[in-house]
Amino acid sequence: MRRAIVRPARAALASGVLLMASLARPASGQVSDPARRVTGATVSGVVRDSVARTPLAGAWVQLVAADVQGAAARAVVSDSLGHFAIAEVPDGRYTLGFFHPMLDSLGVEPMLREVIVRRGRAGRTDLSTPSPERLRAAICGARTPVDGSAVGGVVVGVVRDARGRASVGGATVTGEWLEISFLPGGLIDRRRPRVVATTGPSGWFALCNVPSGGTMFVGASRGDETTDVIEIQVPSEGFLRRELFVGASRVVVVGDTTRVDTLAPAPRRLRVGDARLQGTVVTVVGERPLAGAIARLSDGPSSRADARGAWSIANAPAGTRTLEVRAVGFYPVRRAVDVLEGAAPLHLALSTFQAVLDTVKIMAAGAPDRHLSGFEERSRTGLGRFLTAADLERRGVIETSDVFKNLPGVRTEYDTTGTLQITMRSSFGGYCAPSFYVDGLHLFTLAADELDNIVRAKSVRAIEVYTDATVPPQFQQAMSGCGAIVIWSK
Repeated sequence: MRRAIVRPARAALASGVLLMASLARPASGQVSDPARRVTGATVSGVVRDSVARTPLAGAWVQLVAADVQGAAARAVVSDSLGHFAIAEVPDGRYTLGFFHPMLDSLGVEPMLREVIVRRGRAGRTDLSTPSPERLRAAICGARTPVDGSAVGGVVVGVVRDARGRASVGGATVTGEWLEISFLPGGLIDRRRPRVVATTGPSGWFALCNVPSGGTMFVGASRGDETTDVIEIQVPSEGFLRRELFVGASRVVVVGDTTRVDTLAPAPRRLRVGDARLQGTVVTVVGERPLAGAIARLSDGPSSRADARGAWSIANAPAGTRTLEVRAVGFYPVRRAVDVLEGAAPLHLALSTFQAVLDTVKIMAAGAPDRHLSGFEERSRTGLGRFLTAADLERRGVIETSDVFKNLPGVRTEYDTTGTLQITMRSSFGGYCAPSFYVDGLHLFTLAADELDNIVRAKSVRAIEVYTDATVPPQFQQAMSGCGAIVIWSK
């Protein structure tokens, strides 16, 4: 008999605490009863994480006699492949289950299995967490639209303190995503739906009715302790588990606020803390160290890699943050990281821009925008600024980045690392780093020398420049607050 025990949605949202009445939680030093060693069967199997579709290592598997009142539990820990084996089990009827820290982040109970041992034999018995579909239905109920949108995914997890990693109750977790609808008459409706949840005493949260198989942005806060707003990808099955770590930070202004020299770095507001993040960066091919690569936390401090490719960001704000690592000529890596004391160093590998762009060109062979039909259609809308190769020639452009030195609403200036950055006016005030697209490939943000290395001025076929309010749907980046620069090559 197999019994799937899933906590009802309201109870799960209230506490997220695991409860298995048939089994006892593992206590320190608890093992099988040494006074009762009887030759018998071996109960074995594999514990699996149905969400990640991988074996679950470190699960505390317990076997309890169902027909003997007060019988001691037999317990083992699953190995790196999720395998477990409980030896010398006498004939009888038993209940088999497991505990694992991951279960608390799901806010549900595990699968219980009945095991019958006869004549010293027992069949293989596997254990698993409930499937993503069952979890989503149990936590959020039937799929319901939000603001008329057909969304039905769920993001669950636990918010923890970055200092001691204890669960944090009463934290606010927010999820947002960009939603674009095409209306009759060619009109486009852009919305940014938002869902908010408050963690229970165990730190557990659930964001229901989020996009399935889509990108969204998530952040958590409790008082002055926060995370960055990180980008996550919800799988097509509509279930994602993600722990969030909140930590304290402070804002400092770096640079001369009274500068006279226009070539001097502009002052920047950085979010800093008392933690440290370190790692190495190498090339994908050959794993050669990338000396000079820059690792930077979003709105935070940065570090430059040494000859061994090693970098270390001091004064980093603790918690879940967004890290971007880039090197001239290489496609940047942007990912969410947990800045925690004692965390293992990160190891990142970068591909060359040429390798990435060649792949895109092969996949997009024959696409209309490669022949500028999309460019011509968008230029007729009057939204944005459009430049052709002839325009660049008339301006006497030598390097591609020269285009943006005298373009209204766009400017180039050196940052605190001495790198020439391309920025534009933000919808939130001030200037921001726009998203770049080259032949349809999203390249996040680019410094001037990176842009010049990727696309030579003589190879530019056309350029599109959009503010945040005028960016076409295919070039939108939710919650960026900045515009986009789209470049097409010959």
